[in-house]
Amino acid sequence: MLTEGALFIAAAQVLGYLKLFELPQGGSITISMLPIFLYCLRWGFAPGMIASCAFSVLQLMLDGAYAWSWQSMLGDYLLAFTALGLCGAFARLRGGFWLGPVAGALGRFLCHFVTGATVWKEYMPERFFGMAMANPWFYSFLYNGSFMLVDTLLCLVLLFAMSKNPTLRRYLSGGDLELPRPGSEKKA
Repeated sequence: MLTEGALFIAAAQVLGYLKLFELPQGGSITISMLPIFLYCLRWGFAPGMIASCAFSVLQLMLDGAYAWSWQSMLGDYLLAFTALGLCGAFARLRGGFWLGPVAGALGRFLCHFVTGATVWKEYMPERFFGMAMANPWFYSFLYNGSFMLVDTLLCLVLLFAMSKNPTLRRYLSGGDLELPRPGSEKKA
């Protein structure tokens, strides 16, 4: 579990550097959430939260250029990326393969949304996406939703592609971790 956690966290960090698009005040379109979701789906809630928390610290230390205050460090990095671990709470539930990543991404979005409306409100432009901006909550919703929605959809599409391979799906769901129950072994 620890080795896989380290590998998935490292993969997430590397994928975070492969940005398809980056917004001017932070936030980018990447698939860095995917390895964290895969780990959470495989190992569940507690290990997923620990891995997500470790990823959040790496994000803050290595990609925290936009964190100008302790509130941003806490909300946009430590809480937001740790929230990805919510995915693990759905790992063993019916439909959890899809609900988990959505829950993790939603948790991350909510952290960015609140931080954007409270901490970053002074940087709200007069116009965004061709609309006049007067409400920091609406601006934060649009700004953070613009990249989080695309990130989440990319992850779900890749998860869908992976789910088509039965061996990979069994691995991701932790099916290879199931040990035989005592007394169920076949006798020769």
